[in-house]
Amino acid sequence: MTQPAAGGLGGPPRLPSPYAQGPGGQSANLADILERVLDKGVVIAGDIRINLLDIELLTIKLRLVVASVDKAKEMGIDWWENDPTLSSRASRPDRSLEEENERLHAEIAALRAADRSRNP
Repeated sequence: MTQPAAGGLGGPPRLPSPYAQGPGGQSANLADILERVLDKGVVIAGDIRINLLDIELLTIKLRLVVASVDKAKEMGIDWWENDPTLSSRASRPDRSLEEENERLHAEIAALRAADRSRNP
């Protein structure tokens, strides 16, 4: 006669899942965890230093912020709004350079014309 498995009723033993139950017996899934992380924000920081005979050869400082857009704006982080590759509302550096170039050409032409009128 066969003995039932340790998990009960003849099935394979059940192993506990780390995310199966949240506090108070509530079920937590990946979406809930991601929502909490984005709502609160997470900062991960670390430094990597490479020394040789007490001479620092290389230092790499790593900073990672994971947060929702709203939370990032609350913290004063909004660099994507001014990046022309990420936002259509951001000014294009090429266009502003072209406009500045045209303005400078017009100013030079006006200065030359004024100089000619003073020195015929």
